[in-house]
Amino acid sequence: MDRRILRHLQEDGSLTMSELAERAGLSSGACWRRVEKLEVAGVIVGREVVLDYRAMGYAVEVFLRITLDKTRSNAFDEFIAAAQKIPEVGAIQTLLGRVDIRMDVRARDLAHYQEIYKGRILGLPHINDVEALMLISEVKNTEALPI
Repeated sequence: MDRRILRHLQEDGSLTMSELAERAGLSSGACWRRVEKLEVAGVIVGREVVLDYRAMGYAVEVFLRITLDKTRSNAFDEFIAAAQKIPEVGAIQTLLGRVDIRMDVRARDLAHYQEIYKGRILGLPHINDVEALMLISEVKNTEALPI
């Protein structure tokens, strides 16, 4: 039953509890208790509004793969603290392997991206190498789990 509830919430996180209960085949009270249990257990961590960044005027998305100069013991911490302050950076991930950091940068157009890249990204501490990959098309983008 929990999996059924989670499947419906993944499809539409804006469902009211009564709508969710109806779709899951439960009473509203039983559904509410199960959802609350899933939230307390940390399975459901929140609900959010997802904006279409292109509709908001951001037409360019670039994925940066960054290798840091790790000769300083605090290189990761200093880099991440500075990178988090750049509002156009949507995601920062640390990786194990040849590349240390993956960042998603969204810009209004190429000129805006160049301004962000030259003015803020290249000024971040401890960068050894940057590889930029520009998004051409998005074929699939979901955080839904196959449950």
